[in-house]
Amino acid sequence: MTTNFSRRRFLTGLAAGGGALALAGCDRLTQTPAVDTLLGNTEQLTMRAQRVLGGGRLAREYTEADLSPVFRANGTQMPDSAEYAHLLERGFVDWRLQVDGLVQRPQSLSLADLKRFPSRTQITRHDCVEGWSAIGKWHGVPLGLVLDAAGLKPGARYVVLHCADELEQTLDGSGRYYESIDLLDAYHPQTILAYGMNGKNLPVAHGAPLRLRVERQLGYKHAKYLMRIEVVDAFDALFGGKGGYWEDRGYEWYAGI
Repeated sequence: MTTNFSRRRFLTGLAAGGGALALAGCDRLTQTPAVDTLLGNTEQLTMRAQRVLGGGRLAREYTEADLSPVFRANGTQMPDSAEYAHLLERGFVDWRLQVDGLVQRPQSLSLADLKRFPSRTQITRHDCVEGWSAIGKWHGVPLGLVLDAAGLKPGARYVVLHCADELEQTLDGSGRYYESIDLLDAYHPQTILAYGMNGKNLPVAHGAPLRLRVERQLGYKHAKYLMRIEVVDAFDALFGGKGGYWEDRGYEWYAGI
């Protein structure tokens, strides 16, 4: 692996992320409002306990001998989007990652731009909420370095990841896949924007040209087909208000493992 990036920035994320929301990573059972409240309080307590006890804990890393012979693709394997099809046809030369919101210097980054940042390689296990796991090798740029290049404004608390895939056709855009993490996870050393997998360019089925790897959370948090990073102070006004496509449909926002 490469790049030991600023523990000071990670601790900044720890301080900013300490007040975030709930835990877990499974479908909800049918619930009454009273059960929702009870589970929400329990999840928040569990997340805070994990954060205090885990601190800067790293996810386990493996060797190349441990790589899974088959690594299933989670979620969408090809976005149903004319824009994405055009970008893919041209080898993503026209693709740009937009970084905006509560930042001092909005960015528009090509793949070449991202590859000029210091990189990190890590071999980790992907755990899916459906119950399967696989070990893969990921290569990319630490998210914290991209955020530092943009410069966070006061009040920044969350990073929202907007994706190319739209799972439902909706007029209000709520079918577009998105995810969010707080600054603690954004500045974790193993949180990277991955453009490589197993020594090759990231395959389409695994999120080309760029996906999030947030190694201490379940697979649905690892957003694929990234198009935009938006830094916000809250996400309750976005789509369903729960901080992610699946969270808006009953999954938990904090999917720590």
